[in-house]
Amino acid sequence: MKISTKGRYALRLMLDLAMSGRQDCVALKEIAARQQISIKYMEQIITILNRAGFVHSLRGPQGGYRLTRPPEGYTVGEILRLTEGGLAPVACLEVGADRCPRAAHCAALEVYERIDRAVSEVVDSITLADLIRIQREKEAAV
Repeated sequence: MKISTKGRYALRLMLDLAMSGRQDCVALKEIAARQQISIKYMEQIITILNRAGFVHSLRGPQGGYRLTRPPEGYTVGEILRLTEGGLAPVACLEVGADRCPRAAHCAALEVYERIDRAVSEVVDSITLADLIRIQREKEAAV
């Protein structure tokens, strides 16, 4: 499993918003500059996040984006699944996928299921609040 640029940038965008405070709207161009990501790419990602209700947009001179929930209310897993479409290591484990006719006799499937559970345990146990703490610790150590 490899997380795409879209997934990585979505997580960075959400963390940037979380670190700014829930009440403040942040202009997308400010986030793009801080994260060194193209504004065009950020626009594509913020559209996905906005449609899913992860962020709220406000127009006007004081406009921008802010989180719709507190940082504790978002997991890394839900952000990545939204942008990646899923995190399963193989197609046969993706949500809604048809089971392979060999599934009942496939020893490798056991490995893939364990990988899937392990990845889910990690990404579903880390919130944006956790990432804020980690980011601040890293910044303090520099």
